[in-house]
Amino acid sequence: MALSVPATEDDARLGILLMLGAWFLFSIVDTSAKWLALVGLPAMQLAFFRYAGHLVIALGLSIREGLGAEALPKGKTWLLLSRAFLLVTATLSNFYALNFLPLTVTSAIMFSTPVIVCFLSVAWLREQVGPWRWFAILLGFVGVLIVIQPFGEAFHPAMLLCIYNAVALALYSILTRQLAGIVSTETMQLYMGVIGTVAMAPLAFWVWQTPTGILDWALLIGLGVFGWAGHQLLTTAHRFATANTLMPFTYSFLIYLTILSWLFFAHVPGLWTLFGALIIMASGLIIWKREQSA
Repeated sequence: MALSVPATEDDARLGILLMLGAWFLFSIVDTSAKWLALVGLPAMQLAFFRYAGHLVIALGLSIREGLGAEALPKGKTWLLLSRAFLLVTATLSNFYALNFLPLTVTSAIMFSTPVIVCFLSVAWLREQVGPWRWFAILLGFVGVLIVIQPFGEAFHPAMLLCIYNAVALALYSILTRQLAGIVSTETMQLYMGVIGTVAMAPLAFWVWQTPTGILDWALLIGLGVFGWAGHQLLTTAHRFATANTLMPFTYSFLIYLTILSWLFFAHVPGLWTLFGALIIMASGLIIWKREQSA
């Protein structure tokens, strides 16, 4: 009889390295999108290439491995469609906001997603939340308010798109949790690519702007390649380490973007942005710690 081999310390380290690699690739996607937005390419065109490249790779792998009946799971189609719709609209909102906001601001607001997931778990899934998690939820929303400063001069309407992005990603995360173990990662990746490409294609060609150089073309194509690769590393990381082990390393995304924003756009985050981001991160870590001890 074959015995299952427990996860080792080396497995956990590999999972952490894969997690760090995934968020580095996601930071490359956001940095590339901001670069392309600043040279005049519309957000809808960027979103189309993000999912078209994703679709080509996902479809190629699906054909190689064989498309079975599981690719169309009965009773789960609407969940897959809703999940894909949420991620596509979140991507579009994020890419549009990057026209107006620094990378550090968009990423700081995005990190309120775990807080929103915790809140929605109460309102939607009827999960029990203790006083520490309620404190973390309130703390997270305070952090978001500090970053966006709704009544200050630093406020920009595009920040509302970032808030939608965080809410959409939270709903996406909950739907992914409901589909986990029922629908394969490959199927979810394929649906995501199909919905994103089909939805964005007419909008992208309506506002089409032809890139002017090889670098812009490379970055445009790279949106889909790096996006798909990031999701693959993220999924693989969870095979080597638990979600509780990996969660704190998601905040590497903010570190990557801070460095890339300084290198390519000469932007140094303001004190209020850093302070708000630290509060949001603290609230997420409190929720993570409580989930560990639950």
